[in-house]
Amino acid sequence: MKTLDLKPILADRNLIAYCGLYCGACRSYLKGSCPGCKENAKATWCKIRQCCQAENLASCADCTSAKLEECKKYNTFISKVIGVILNSDRAACIHRIEEIGYDKFATEMAENKRQTIRRK
Repeated sequence: MKTLDLKPILADRNLIAYCGLYCGACRSYLKGSCPGCKENAKATWCKIRQCCQAENLASCADCTSAKLEECKKYNTFISKVIGVILNSDRAACIHRIEEIGYDKFATEMAENKRQTIRRK
């Protein structure tokens, strides 16, 4: 039986994706097959990533241009499909970051070994 050599899940604010997912608990990141959203040069397709980089934002939690629920870059067809696949409520992640801050969010997600807040 083959065992996977996974990285440990650590709290690191730099592993919070622009959309609110926590890359530090993502299986692809833990296996070493993805560097995480902010370091993944192949993720040029992501409109959220492009916007946050252009506006120099750590995530959508820092955006003052649009309400998250109304943002056309955040609420795309692809993001909705990913949300269904991951059973993810990314907006809840962004709102949690706004509520408790990046460091506490990273700690909370790492301690709970979660990539996202689940949909209700």
